[in-house]
Order: sequence, then C-alpha cells, then structure tokens
Amino acid sequence: MALSLSEKKPPPLTSSPYPYAAAPDIIRAHQKDAYFQGYLTNQLNDLHRRLRGARSAHAWAIETRTLADLLYLSLTTLIGNRTLGEEYCDLVQVEEPSLLSRLRTPQDDASPSPSPSASAAGPLLPSLPRRAGYIATSILLPYLLNRLLPSVRGSIRRHLQDRLTVLTRQGQGSTSSTPSRAYRLQRYLLAHLSNLTSGAHLHAAMLATFYFTGAYYTLSKRLLGLRYVFTRRVDLDGAGGAGGGRVGYEVLGVLLVVQMVVRSYLHVRDQLLHPHPQTNPDDADDDIDALIRERAFGPGHAAGAGVHVSLDGNAYSSNNELLPAPAGGNGNQRSLAEIGAATHTPVPRGGRPRYDLGAAGDVMAWIKGGQQRKCTLCLEELRDPAATQCGHVFCWTCIGDWVREKPECPLCRRDALVQHILPLRAV
Repeated sequence: MALSLSEKKPPPLTSSPYPYAAAPDIIRAHQKDAYFQGYLTNQLNDLHRRLRGARSAHAWAIETRTLADLLYLSLTTLIGNRTLGEEYCDLVQVEEPSLLSRLRTPQDDASPSPSPSASAAGPLLPSLPRRAGYIATSILLPYLLNRLLPSVRGSIRRHLQDRLTVLTRQGQGSTSSTPSRAYRLQRYLLAHLSNLTSGAHLHAAMLATFYFTGAYYTLSKRLLGLRYVFTRRVDLDGAGGAGGGRVGYEVLGVLLVVQMVVRSYLHVRDQLLHPHPQTNPDDADDDIDALIRERAFGPGHAAGAGVHVSLDGNAYSSNNELLPAPAGGNGNQRSLAEIGAATHTPVPRGGRPRYDLGAAGDVMAWIKGGQQRKCTLCLEELRDPAATQCGHVFCWTCIGDWVREKPECPLCRRDALVQHILPLRAV
C-alpha cells in the first residue's frame, strides 16, 4: 500500500534541491568579503589616525585589521546572517553532515519519534557555537599565533645556538673536516627555522586540496565541517541551464602540486650536493657557522666565514643587532645604550627624540620645505632623521622597524641593510 503524503520520508541529502557550491563561486564570495573587510579596515585605520596620529595607527595596523575582520564576521556570520560575499554569490554556509547521519538506514528514518534534525531535508544551518568557533579559529587564533611565534622562534633559536656551540667546542662543528650528523641536523634546523615554522606549506596543501575537491577553502572550515550550498537550482550535469555546469579548478590544483614538488626537489638536491659547511655556498649557512665559531672561541674566530652580510632578515649575523629589540622579541639584540656607543648616534632619553623637526626652532634648518621634513612612513615630522644608502630620509625608528622586516628602501626598493643606515646629526 502506498504511503500517504504525510508519511513520506524526507529526501536524502544527495537529492536536496540545494547542491554544494562549486569552487569558483566560493572563491568569488571570499574575494568579495575580502574587499569589504579591507574597506572596513581602512575606515578604522583612518579613524585611528585622526584620533591618535599616524605613528600610532602604523604601530597598531595589525590589531586594526584583526578588529575589522572580527567586527565584519560578528555582524554577519555570528548573528546568523550571510556575509555580503555569500549574498552576492547566492551561497549559504551549512554544516557538513556527520558520517552517522549519512549511514542512516530506512528503518532509522521510519522511527516513530524522529528528531527535528532528522526530519529536515538537506543540510543544516550551523549552530551558534560552531559559528563562534569558526570566527575564533579564522581570526583570533592566527592573530595570537603571529604574536607568539617570534618568541617561540627566539627560544628555539637560542637552544639550537647553544647546542651548536657545545658541539663546536667538542670538535664536531664546522672547524672539523667532517662535522657530526647532530651538528649538520641542528645547523639545518637553525638555517631554515623560519620556513619550518611557517604556515605557508600547510596553506598551500589546503589550497591544493580545495582545488581538487571544491570544499573547505580554509583550514578552519575543514576543522568545523562548514561548507557552502547554492540557494538556487543549478545544472549538475553541465548541459546548460542556470547553473552552467559544476566547473572546478582542478588544473590549478595540479599546478600547485607541481610547484610544491619542484621546490621540494630543488631543496633536497641542494642539501645533498652540499652536505658540509665548507662546500655549501648558502649565505645563511656561512653566517651561522661564523656566529657559532664566535660564540665558541671568541670574536677572532669568525673571520673565516667571509665578509658578506646576508640580506635575509632571519640570517644570524650582525645584520639585526644594531636595532633595538621589538616588544616581545628575542633578547639577543643590543640595548639602546649599546647601539649609541657602537654607532656614535644619539640615544633618546625617556623615549623622546633628540632631533624633532616638528619642534619649534631651527632644528636642522638646512632641510628645506615642509614635505622634505616629513617621514614618508609615518607621515609626521622627522624625528632623529636617518638616511639610507640611496639617499632617502626617514625617522630613525621608522626605517629601523622597516628594514628589520624587509631589507630594502621603502621608496626605491634598493637594498638597505641595518648597519648602513646613516643617522643625520646637527652640527
């Protein structure tokens, strides 16, 4: 006997009128959201600059961007609404059905008291805890990791340096004709610490997986089981209609995998061709060997590594020692007093600059024009002016913070090392 209309079972997930979204639509929605998040970030940054000045806005740029992203998702995803990008692409974020729900039998569906979730057709909207977890793992957790990662790297770096110093004193380091395996391994970890602790490799693997499967654009969505479905009927077979077929980005996934394989092959080949410090032309390795010899036997034993200075901001030479350590940074960098004694430059007292071109009087009056007396990084009057090798002038603190992250001039992109920054003094 045929079942009545009220006794019919709900259609399974595969027969839902709202199929899963394709990769192009998901990427388009994320790009749209990124545009609005960037716009909100600029508005908050402009407000911060008006209230506290350009220097404070520059120092808190990361926090401003994090606050803007958090505010955007809190006003959309957290309260149960769609983001502007999801509305633009007709997408809805849903929970991925669990394995138990996909293995339900018809007898389970015919139970006398089905739950509301079991009687619902198609995927379910994410619950409030899951939406809050998505915001926390996609915004707050990366921000905390970025803040904690420098100190963690500093601790690991100091531990590796201490171990390499002990091995060098025992005759197992670069001074030996055949360095020990422990020395080579720990020197490799020290030279590539930044790359090994970076999330770029995981991000590339997640992106390649997304290109192949068309699901979970970010790691946080994969961890929480959040996917997208269309809110309109689409053509699943690609034979025309409103959907235009379920196209994907599998070709991009293949190219990304090929890129990762080639990079891995080149890296392994370089390590196999140059297993010893004496035959390895890598500047970072030479800097590490020089530093370890200096720590083990004194300053006079570091001359054999060459006179070059690596442009790598993470190299372990004196490249970064002439700058004060940032907040939460490692303790290997010199203090302000030591910097002033080594470079014969003025040391600010109480955090106040000695030469403030915005102050009253004719401080460095030979710098003519209002625009020439302003720093292009903080957009304020120059404080303790300093010039790069290419001749551009910035605040001592601004250009120091810049070259610590990227050793090049902010204006002309020429190489700008820390020890080549020239402080300008009034005579």
